[in-house]
Amino acid sequence: MPEVQTSVTDGVATITLNRPDRRNALTHELVDEFVAAIDTVEADPATRAIVVTGAGSAFCAGADLGALHGADEATLRGIYASFLRVSRITLPTIAAVNGPAVGAGMNLALACDVRVAAGSARFDARFLRVGLHPGGGHGWLLRRAVGPSAAAAIVLFGEVLDGARAEAVGLAWRCVADAEVVAYSTALAARLAGTHRELLTRTKATLAGTAAVRDHAEAVELELGQQLWSLGQSRFATGSAGSAGSAA
Repeated sequence: MPEVQTSVTDGVATITLNRPDRRNALTHELVDEFVAAIDTVEADPATRAIVVTGAGSAFCAGADLGALHGADEATLRGIYASFLRVSRITLPTIAAVNGPAVGAGMNLALACDVRVAAGSARFDARFLRVGLHPGGGHGWLLRRAVGPSAAAAIVLFGEVLDGARAEAVGLAWRCVADAEVVAYSTALAARLAGTHRELLTRTKATLAGTAAVRDHAEAVELELGQQLWSLGQSRFATGSAGSAGSAA
């Protein structure tokens, strides 16, 4: 069986880590398959969004600890390649966190634009508990998602968040029943089925760019050129015909 499975329906690509016997822990072989799967679905012009999830009871248990003993920089960067590739995806991404997301597996979820958590999800940094310094930009990803106090509670003090708590602190967009997490995530992604692909990629890039914006005036300028571009597209003329009176 492949360690990564991919299915595509109505423009939504679902990529599943498929190593359930090892709780989908990241090895270089799995990471290589995962990156190749993303390359394939992102290159398909019909793809509008990507959902990442795990097979079995875990989302991703992080790096396979057996591979980390005696690891060098190249080994670490090989593991990082999984979530760094997700962070570079030009299309919208959703992590359907169906169970524990631990260490590097938590980074994988954090690299997605949106996280949907099952009730049984567990967001667990765990680095300090196994004698390991956080890696892969974990602190930056987490602090950006939940703020400094919650990030410190999770990384330094070992707080583990279930799905409901993750929703409460903003780490997850929504907590849903275990059996519904993938279906909810794919339904959310399917809303983009009729959206122009370049409009999606431009909007995602602009949204990311707001992180460096200093004030509202600068945000206006950041979006202005892109909105002018969209006004010149045939999709706007078609879409606005049925929505007369809507604001820009």
